[in-house]
Amino acid sequence: MKGYKDLDIYNLAFKLAVRIYRLSLKLPHPDKFETGSQIRRSSQSVKDNIVEGYGRKRYKADFIKFLVASHASCLEATSQAEFLAEVQTDQEWTDIANELDKAGIKIYNFIIYVEKNWKTGRG
Repeated sequence: MKGYKDLDIYNLAFKLAVRIYRLSLKLPHPDKFETGSQIRRSSQSVKDNIVEGYGRKRYKADFIKFLVASHASCLEATSQAEFLAEVQTDQEWTDIANELDKAGIKIYNFIIYVEKNWKTGRG
């Protein structure tokens, strides 16, 4: 693995964050600035925590800590997407919620993998 861009969970999180960003800017007021702003931040936090954790991969415990934060942000974004799907009755938000749910499972599984198999670094 050459870098964080080789991680499937990063690439998935990045693509979802971009999609969420673009779709959230189409929300009507006040949703665009309230829930829209929150889902933009939480979805970007998913990918950013993966990157920061990868940067600390030498220290297994730090890597896991950031992966857990990424997973938590993914759960938060999922909840926000589910809310938007309900109040906006937009199938695209339902699809995003489902994709975020799947991404959360992948991140969780990667956490388990790192806990059991990560050999480099300390901790």
